[in-house]
Amino acid sequence: MLMDDMGWGDLGVFGQPSKETPNLDKMAAQGMLFPNFYTANPLCSPSRASLLTGRLPVRNGFYTTNGKARNAYTPQEMVGGISSDEILLPRLLKKKGYVSKIVGKWHLGHRPKFLPLEHGFDQWFGAPNCHFGPYNSSKRPNVPVYNNSEMVGRYYEEFQINRKTGESNLTQLYLQEALGFIHQQSLSSKPFFLYWAPDSTHSPVYASQRFLGRSSRGRYGDAVMEIDDSVGQILSWLSTLGIEQNTFVFFTSDNGAAVMSGPNESGSNGPFLCGKETTFEGGMREPAVAWWPGHIPGASVSFQLSSLMDLFSTSLSLAGVSPPNRTLDGLDLTPVLLNSHPNNTSLTDRPIFYYRGNQLMAVRLGPYKAHYWTWSNSLEEFESGINFCPGQEVPGVTTHVQKEHTMQPLIFHLGRDPGEKYPISVLSMEYQTVLRRIAPVVKQHLDSLVPAAPQLNMCDLAAMNWAPAGCEKLGKCLKGPESLPWKCEWPH
Repeated sequence: MLMDDMGWGDLGVFGQPSKETPNLDKMAAQGMLFPNFYTANPLCSPSRASLLTGRLPVRNGFYTTNGKARNAYTPQEMVGGISSDEILLPRLLKKKGYVSKIVGKWHLGHRPKFLPLEHGFDQWFGAPNCHFGPYNSSKRPNVPVYNNSEMVGRYYEEFQINRKTGESNLTQLYLQEALGFIHQQSLSSKPFFLYWAPDSTHSPVYASQRFLGRSSRGRYGDAVMEIDDSVGQILSWLSTLGIEQNTFVFFTSDNGAAVMSGPNESGSNGPFLCGKETTFEGGMREPAVAWWPGHIPGASVSFQLSSLMDLFSTSLSLAGVSPPNRTLDGLDLTPVLLNSHPNNTSLTDRPIFYYRGNQLMAVRLGPYKAHYWTWSNSLEEFESGINFCPGQEVPGVTTHVQKEHTMQPLIFHLGRDPGEKYPISVLSMEYQTVLRRIAPVVKQHLDSLVPAAPQLNMCDLAAMNWAPAGCEKLGKCLKGPESLPWKCEWPH
């Protein structure tokens, strides 16, 4: 279960006082909570690519070289997508007979060769891009919604999102697709992989009529309540079917809350600094809960440093599938989940790398985090009203220029200072000891890194969703412009 722009502080179990997540809190009470869980990138597309490949975006190609440390994703004009050189999780699970379905947002490329069924998934109901819109079809098409390999409509047309009221039944459609798939596979007694990726908590935020107006946090809180209700129904359905002890479930988010979108359109990152698109803790530390009755001890908490990419290796391990012969950045978390890891040094000593585009910005090792570069967003954007760290400006830390610290990294102890406000003095013995531990880890990583070819460099209006497969049957084909590719511009 991969949420969209949901923050660490959005769950009651992590301290959110608005009481929107009783089902997720119950899931945590019955399973394992991961307070130190990280995404692979502070933006949607690269993090999703990393989940399904087990590799950092700089290794799987989901980054840009059009500017240093730029966040890039897959808007409609994006020419690229997930590389055919990458081996995605569902393709590997087929070796053990798994049937795989994605429900919701794909975001790894919308041109035919990039779509889910071309990369190992057997079924899909959802959309290839964000639900931005509505658009004038003569200049930009509305994003299509697919059922498997053909579109069945478009956002704001057959699949309505009311921008004024925030009403949409999309989360309910995604819930029913999930429940139906689980039931179908239960009846067939086939192993299955469900990638449930609703996007209602991404701006423009939406919820169905039954949930609108229920939260004290406004429309965003309404969307969280509907997500929580859906999670509760899915877990209950597994128990009703009697397959809960044979089903591993993991809940998390693709990146931190989009605090730049304002209070009605974004969530909470708890005590952490900034949010989405930054490599401060608010941008990359995620809510995470594992659930597997009869296997994972209930009401347990693991402070293991862990990553979205670990779900790739962990899923292969649980399915009994050998990992592919390539560099993986994710680790197998089964020793942690099954409480059998005390002497596993690969887990206890593992680092977390914070990338922004093609630039390594920071590294965490144990409780310490070293920033080699800092940047929130440009001064020009900041002065125009785009603020990645509203109410959280930290002088010398949330910089509006790309500031290099490679000779003398800013080091924080995240246990004492989760908000990254007080760098440890470079004159202290603590600083020197930590730097001696972290520096060789960074050097080894960078020396051995072989970046993939960047996939997010080129844009073209002709590449947009003008005439997706199935548009003929619906009378929904649109005529696009001639191809005039250009280098995409990524401001931050």
